[in-house]
Amino acid sequence: MFSRKARIGARASDFSLPSHLGGRVRLLDYRGKKQVLIAFYPLDWTPI
Repeated sequence: MFSRKARIGARASDFSLPSHLGGRVRLLDYRGKKQVLIAFYPLDWTPI
């Protein structure tokens, strides 16, 4: 398993995710325009 620890304030690699409107949203679409917070919630929808 590949694991790399992110640092606060570090630039994230580009990625895309499906939009609730049916399209795709890319991180690069917001670079230089908005501040973006990326959060990861492991096991968020599980009973653990």
